[in-house]
Amino acid sequence: MVRRLLLGCSSVGYTLVERAQGRRGELYAITDDPGWASTLRDGNVSTVEADPTDPETYPDDVAVVIVASDDPGCNAAATAAARDRFPAALIVAHVGEGPADDQRARIEAAADRVVDPVKAIAGRALQAAGADAQERPVRLLDALRSLSGPLLVVAHDNPDPDAIASALGVVRIAELVGVPADACYGGDVAHQENRALVNLLDLDLRTMAEIDIEEYGGVALVDHSRAGINDSLPEGHPVDVVIDHHPPRGPVEGSFVDIRPEVGATSTLIAEYLSRLGVEPGRTLATALVYGIRIDTRDFTRAVSIPDFEAAAELTPHAADDVLERVESPSVSRETLRVLARAIENREVRGSTVASCVGEIADRDALAQAAERLLDSEEASITFVYGYMDGVIYGSARSRGADVDIGELLREALDPVGSAGGHANMAGAQVPLGILETVSDDESLPDVVAEFVSGRFFEAFEDPPSLPTGDPTEFPTD
Repeated sequence: MVRRLLLGCSSVGYTLVERAQGRRGELYAITDDPGWASTLRDGNVSTVEADPTDPETYPDDVAVVIVASDDPGCNAAATAAARDRFPAALIVAHVGEGPADDQRARIEAAADRVVDPVKAIAGRALQAAGADAQERPVRLLDALRSLSGPLLVVAHDNPDPDAIASALGVVRIAELVGVPADACYGGDVAHQENRALVNLLDLDLRTMAEIDIEEYGGVALVDHSRAGINDSLPEGHPVDVVIDHHPPRGPVEGSFVDIRPEVGATSTLIAEYLSRLGVEPGRTLATALVYGIRIDTRDFTRAVSIPDFEAAAELTPHAADDVLERVESPSVSRETLRVLARAIENREVRGSTVASCVGEIADRDALAQAAERLLDSEEASITFVYGYMDGVIYGSARSRGADVDIGELLREALDPVGSAGGHANMAGAQVPLGILETVSDDESLPDVVAEFVSGRFFEAFEDPPSLPTGDPTEFPTD
């Protein structure tokens, strides 16, 4: 069997031939150009001088066909002939030089992949010039300039390093156009690492309880996309700016919206804006952004993209290595170890989902750390660890490689009896203990809590919310 068949030749075709050399399978060429036939033979390619549009000259069986003449008419005819002769083959066709519309249409109709060097070069030039990437920060600045007053930059509740760094980055960008801005969050800064980041860098963050929304002329959301969903704003509150890397679960509104699920961290988008605007982030912001990228991509091992690597590479020379080392190596409290031990001991496993009640706790942050550690086990793609303190049940969920939106699932399970929500792979919940605290003598509170919470959690899997898909621009942004 001839693995690859080259029909016609040109500089484009010869480049494809050179790239194909050394791969498995024989390469066979048919061209009516004596010069290219000689060149191909000098390159040890089996070559026949014949009409590349004549199927009578073709081998019996071919897996891949490369159509590569400079003549668009020849390429259109050869592509059609190859499709008729080899209906199951992969056909890659060069459009040729200056193809007419009908010739291009015929090639596109018959080929699986179309090579257009002119269009590719133009695309590369635009990419190099950063046409789209340059436009985004300019539009962001225009949106900020249009505000009637200061900007409130809102991270999602219980913010992670990516949300914290992104909020501070937007504050820095707002300063460029003379717009005062405050970064704020609801809930708590959880995890020893996150608190260490805030404390060591002395980050300027405010809590939602400290601010009056009416004092601000605009609102920006970072690392989430809808007001009142996973943040402490009123649901449906007007939003001016949205910057996120999570797929949206509904319509997203704002005068500037940049949602890119293909990117691993919102900090990557902020770093891109700063770079395009020619702004050096400085030691503090660079350190926070690098850490945000590393945490959200699990040190470049999960949902990572080329822009994440590029952003981290550009930020790292400005970041404080000593601070990153101290942030990444905090001491582990006894409470965290105790909660992790209980989570392992009490875990309930159903398929690849793990839920565990750890009973009474002294530190809510230990739940999130236990959920993350359980996710490292071979059996788990979804984990949910919960316990109670001060009359409230707290829970933390994580997912990896699952088709379930864990934030929506937790909301369906526990929002009706408390509050719950989060992202597709990270979520939390709070439920008042209420009547559950009144247990009979032959019952234990941990058992009652486990039966109630795990029951609702696993019941939600009967019709689980799937991960959002599609282009986020399908939602209105005006």
